[in-house]
Amino acid sequence: MKPLAARIAPLLVAVLVLSGWELLVRVNDLPPYILPAPSAIGASLWHDRAILALSLYVTLKITFAALLTSAIAGLGLAVLFRQSRWIERSLYPYAVILQVTPIVAIAPLILIYVEDPFMVMLVCATIVAFFPVLSNAMLGLRSVDRGLEDLFRLQGASRWQVLWLLQLPSALPYYLGGLRIAGGLALIGAVVAEFVSSTTAGGATGLAWRIIEAGQRLNVPRMFAALALIAVAGIAIFGLLSLASRLILRRWHDSARNEEQGES
Repeated sequence: MKPLAARIAPLLVAVLVLSGWELLVRVNDLPPYILPAPSAIGASLWHDRAILALSLYVTLKITFAALLTSAIAGLGLAVLFRQSRWIERSLYPYAVILQVTPIVAIAPLILIYVEDPFMVMLVCATIVAFFPVLSNAMLGLRSVDRGLEDLFRLQGASRWQVLWLLQLPSALPYYLGGLRIAGGLALIGAVVAEFVSSTTAGGATGLAWRIIEAGQRLNVPRMFAALALIAVAGIAIFGLLSLASRLILRRWHDSARNEEQGES
């Protein structure tokens, strides 16, 4: 368990920042369309909870769909690359190209060929989240102890047995680390895709669209409320993936056991 001070410190920082923000707005009598006070943002979260909750659901649906797609495709492609160096040399450069190309430059092209707005956003978010899973899974598969691989082959293990019993378990900590990174990137990709598709494809109701809509109406407190929900969703996704990683690795991997011992 973490010490009490380590648990309270982030909350104290948040309280101090929000209190200073509230004081700044009230002392300077700033109007809400310039800088809304935290109390005004909280009021917007409560009064607009119905539409914001629906928009949050849409954004999270895209995020988790993209994360699942990235998790499956990234691991599958990493395994394929591990089995054939020629396939890796042929395809890996294109994965790098997708990673380094800004998604805002790719999204208009996707909009030309994909008619369904949800699929457009899913493809965009998957492209953003895919590479960390692939690269971390490849790193894990390459980090297998050569001595253990030789031992498996001396015992007559097939390529499938080596993959299933040695390579995949050894790559699991790296793979889970890639998923923690991909979770936040999937959310970013979903929000960016919503910004792009909402102005061209129509029908978008995610949090990014709520920000655009609120900006057009000068409803700045609702803009901040939607932004706060995006931030909280990102923290929650990272926390859930970190918890899942710890639960999976706690009984056998040193990284999870050392972390637990450091918190105790």
